[in-house]
Amino acid sequence: MCGIAGIFHGPTPKPVDPVRVERMCDAMVHRGPDGAGVWTDQGVGLGHRRLSIIDLEGSPQPMHSADKRAVIVFNGEIYNYRQLRRELEGEGAQFNTDGDTEVILAAYQRWGADCLKRLDGMFTFALFDTQARELFIARDRLGVKPLFLAELSDGSLAFASEMKGLLAHPLLKRRIDVAAVDDYLAWGYVPDTRSILQGVRKLPAGHFLLLEQGKPLSQPKQWWDISFAERRKGSEADLSAELVNLLREAVRSRMVADVPLGAFLSGGVDSSSVVALMAETSQSPVQTCSIGFDVSEVDETSYAKQVAELFQTDHRERIVGNDDFTAMDQLVGMFDEPFADASALPTWRVCQLARENVTVALSGDGADEAFAGYRRQVFHAHEERARSLLPASLRQPLFGTLGKLWPKADWAPRPFRAKSTLLALAGDGDAGYARGLSVLTADQRSAIYADPARKALGGYKAEDELIALMRGAPARSGLDRAQYADLKFWLPGDILTKVDRTSMAVSLEAREPLLDHRLIEFAATLPEKFRVKRSTGKYLLKKSMERYLPQNILYRQKQGFVTPIAQWLRGPLASQARGVAQSQMLINSGLFDSSHLSNLAEMHISGRSDNSRVLWQMMMLDKSLQRLEVTS
Repeated sequence: MCGIAGIFHGPTPKPVDPVRVERMCDAMVHRGPDGAGVWTDQGVGLGHRRLSIIDLEGSPQPMHSADKRAVIVFNGEIYNYRQLRRELEGEGAQFNTDGDTEVILAAYQRWGADCLKRLDGMFTFALFDTQARELFIARDRLGVKPLFLAELSDGSLAFASEMKGLLAHPLLKRRIDVAAVDDYLAWGYVPDTRSILQGVRKLPAGHFLLLEQGKPLSQPKQWWDISFAERRKGSEADLSAELVNLLREAVRSRMVADVPLGAFLSGGVDSSSVVALMAETSQSPVQTCSIGFDVSEVDETSYAKQVAELFQTDHRERIVGNDDFTAMDQLVGMFDEPFADASALPTWRVCQLARENVTVALSGDGADEAFAGYRRQVFHAHEERARSLLPASLRQPLFGTLGKLWPKADWAPRPFRAKSTLLALAGDGDAGYARGLSVLTADQRSAIYADPARKALGGYKAEDELIALMRGAPARSGLDRAQYADLKFWLPGDILTKVDRTSMAVSLEAREPLLDHRLIEFAATLPEKFRVKRSTGKYLLKKSMERYLPQNILYRQKQGFVTPIAQWLRGPLASQARGVAQSQMLINSGLFDSSHLSNLAEMHISGRSDNSRVLWQMMMLDKSLQRLEVTS
């Protein structure tokens, strides 16, 4: 895994200072400690930091094609590069290395942008054609690998694997995008549609850019999308057999490396499935690692140990406690933008633990989005069925009235928290799912804002973008649209961002076999009964893995990487919770009502309400804005 950066002068090509590109790359040295390189030509500069995984000595970057016409910088892994190489050699291509980078070069020269559909892997790359004077920039289907873009005041486009690469460019202005603040408070992260800084964006997953010197900068074009529009036919047994074959191939292809390889093991269905299939393939014990917590209610290490013993892995574990939050500033520095998924801390710790023994680790990420494993997806599927029983003309007044009359009881067990469910049933399903996915509702965010923020937003609501995405999805049902939103919005914005930054911070390559695009495309065609059956999500995946895993691993209630942040903010981190309201960065931004923030902290610390998520969000926002040295 690597880091890439570059500068492109489009309308008016002018020389690029190689030192500037080098500094952008050096800001991301953690992504590639094994090597570095910079190449410049009139109006273009490409830079690279290398973490050696395959062809350890023979694939330095930037790399030129065999005919010297094209040059590339590449971040990622192409798992089918050997098959592509054989095909290209059969058509006359010649190769000087044994790695996948040169295969991308040859593939682009042979097939142009259509080469992307032939690549099986995770990637971002920038390739410059010195004769056509064109820059081709692409990102993988699901957004496993990131790429930030910035249009600068001199008319150039700068790009980098992380925002810190762009921050090294002196022309980048550091002004807050207020709409991105609303996005962040709604979701806990800034989605791929924008960034926390004005003028900075991300290349969307499954998109490419083709830029030509002497012409204005163009907009990204989509080259891949996931479709839920078709339904696969077949018996449960037949579909299960097909799924297991796809899982085996996805895991097997991601075990190719010239460095030590292992796996994250939480003890849940997904990571346990990956480890089971790795053990089936590997000739030696799989190296696994897991993270636990000093709060027993959220600790899952016993399940991880059970799976490790079952497959005789070489297993290690480590416990995360509240004292780990002394490293919060380091965590903020990994993400550049504000990022409030508190599971980033244990993810970072498990990456550190893995890196002690391996350079590549396989994870279980992606199955919840693809196979409907989140409880919110299961609840949404049931709500959609309930909505279908009554026409909107009856459903809206009936459930709307009941919802207004029902007492609010966020403290109660979920079956007794009917108010939000009734109100959701009264309304539109897509809007209801967006509200359920948000950390803070539009009203809650508005209460936090000061008047200048409300004015600057001008009626903008973060939920509207997600609702529009769901309504335009190639889908047949409400569950389809919910999964589409999770795959296109939540997955790249939260899950993959978290894993990329925390793994790259310790120079570890994380691979996600359950995000193999053939597996994702298969899952999207499954009839709903094979995704959600009664209260069970990921139904077919769990049934398929019964031959490998015990019932208590497959069918226990999903917990996820839960961090006991609520308890910590009432105890050892209480002073930091109170400090949010006194933050000079937040006060000077003019965006927030400090008295309201103070009240939220005191209500949480006293135990009268659980405001841990919003307090954690504000703490991370404060530290992130300080680090970025932004202006409002």
